[in-house]
Amino acid sequence: MVDQNIPALGKRPLGSQGLLVSTQGLGCMGMSAFYGGRDDAESTATIHRALDLGVTFLDTAEAYGPFTNEILVGKAIAGRRDSVQVATKFATEFDDDGLSHDINGSPWYANRAVERSLRHLNTDYIDLYYLHRVDPHVPIEDTMDALADLFMAGKIRYIGLSEASPETIRRAHVIHPITAVQSEYSLFARGPEHDGVLQTCRELGIGFVPYSPLGRGFLTGEITSVSDLAEDDARRNLPWFSPENIAANVAVVDVLKELAAEKDVTPAQLALAWVHAQDNTTPIPGTKRRSRLEENVRAASIKLTNADLAAINAASPHGVTAGERNTPQGLATTGR
Repeated sequence: MVDQNIPALGKRPLGSQGLLVSTQGLGCMGMSAFYGGRDDAESTATIHRALDLGVTFLDTAEAYGPFTNEILVGKAIAGRRDSVQVATKFATEFDDDGLSHDINGSPWYANRAVERSLRHLNTDYIDLYYLHRVDPHVPIEDTMDALADLFMAGKIRYIGLSEASPETIRRAHVIHPITAVQSEYSLFARGPEHDGVLQTCRELGIGFVPYSPLGRGFLTGEITSVSDLAEDDARRNLPWFSPENIAANVAVVDVLKELAAEKDVTPAQLALAWVHAQDNTTPIPGTKRRSRLEENVRAASIKLTNADLAAINAASPHGVTAGERNTPQGLATTGR
């Protein structure tokens, strides 16, 4: 059932280059990839409901499918393009048939990828274009030169990096201003507080966009065993959800559930409110259902006291989770 009594979100600057986005975005990845159970009709309805609630910052990538998520988003925003801020990404090289190769941050591939994303999104510009992962074989300066050219051509309006190191962020920012850095950040993944990424973004006036702010769904409080995940859900392969780790991680969530109950909010809302309470963050919780979207939107208006924050931080400090946030292969592409 759609809740008609949710106040619409406002806007906030993302970074210091002029991009205005909704105070909370919508991650669209799970609508088409990795989390199982596609339902394009409900996903489209979720995007439409998001726009009605002022959630106009939509996050996708050519890798999500590949291509199917960009196509879904493009169709969903038809007729409302001017009120939406679309963020998409490139890095893994794909053939047009979806066959994947290695990460490719070359100018050649940047140009090929952006043209394909423009076509799939059915738009003539992309609001925020991220390098999804840094290519260790291409100097970041070369990639940024290509992105700066796409900016000058009007094909992209702002440039972002995803899962980049502080050194790379600084080098890239010299070539062309970086508007946003996207990294995994939540009560289960607090690395950006400790690896210098958050500090670097604040120092340079770069917006920070936490993806998976709900701990890949763990912080909703509804995952208690791997059987709660669909058979084709990629999270089954992640260390957090492995048989040897999941019970310890559920125990952390159980404490957060108690704190949420004390504030009469859901665990997901508590986790999102915590992210909002961190300076310079614009989270993009993902969902493919309207009911979850509405729950998440309400989190943006929840105020946490200093006592609340202290209790939450004590319950879920840096390093609290059992297991890494990603597979060894996935982690190898981050922090470059």
